[in-house]
Amino acid sequence: MERTAVNDGVRLLVRDHGGSGTPVVLLHGLAGHSGEWDETAAWLREAHRVVVFDQRAHGASERCPADVSRAAYVSDVVAVIDALRLGRALLVGQSLGGHTAMLAAAARPDLVRALVMIEAAPGDAAPGLPEDIENRLASWPVPFRSREAAVGFFGGGPVGTSWAAGLAERRDGWWPRFEPGFMVRSVAELSRRSFWPEWRMVRCPALVVLAESGMFPAGAAREIARDRPSTHVVTVPGAGHDVHLEKPEPVRAAITEFLRELGA
Repeated sequence: MERTAVNDGVRLLVRDHGGSGTPVVLLHGLAGHSGEWDETAAWLREAHRVVVFDQRAHGASERCPADVSRAAYVSDVVAVIDALRLGRALLVGQSLGGHTAMLAAAARPDLVRALVMIEAAPGDAAPGLPEDIENRLASWPVPFRSREAAVGFFGGGPVGTSWAAGLAERRDGWWPRFEPGFMVRSVAELSRRSFWPEWRMVRCPALVVLAESGMFPAGAAREIARDRPSTHVVTVPGAGHDVHLEKPEPVRAAITEFLRELGA
């Protein structure tokens, strides 16, 4: 079921997959969309209430919000939890969505029962990140002439299919459902400072799933667990940054085991 939540005037497209049990909120990454979680939502809803939403400046949500700060993204998570009366939820996020989930867990421990970060970490300041994102998005040959062409450009398979599903068809081809400049602005804070202090503030159980060939160096797992030794860290071999799409089975296994230990 689709519905709209509004946070400080910003419209958010929310998809409620239903289910019962501990509520789970799934957060997509930068330039992504809520539909990339469809397969995950299908198995999670067997034992949980599952909710996803297009984050601000993404998908069918507000395309050009005035604020794309880290705090604004976190505020949207809180607004969705409140709007659907979810209570304490499990937050699962990939990439920037995982970072947002971490910040929400730190800021609102009363609303977060547990945290799953997929290819996400507190990280040190990354000065070149906005320029890197700008260049990557500028390399997209938009408009794509067809959905199939977009799937091929994004690498084919489930990863390419998912990224292409985030495009919108217009008369002249297929276009992103976001403005590139807002994506660049969304990572601006990550270029200026570290978020390790927020990671140390997280008090709920946490699982971190990294990819062997993802964005983080080999020592990232040790670094993540250094300040929170109780953190579960799993590395998925033979996978890249979009590990939740590329290798969904080991990701599912890690989350399932984590939930089993939680009793959730």
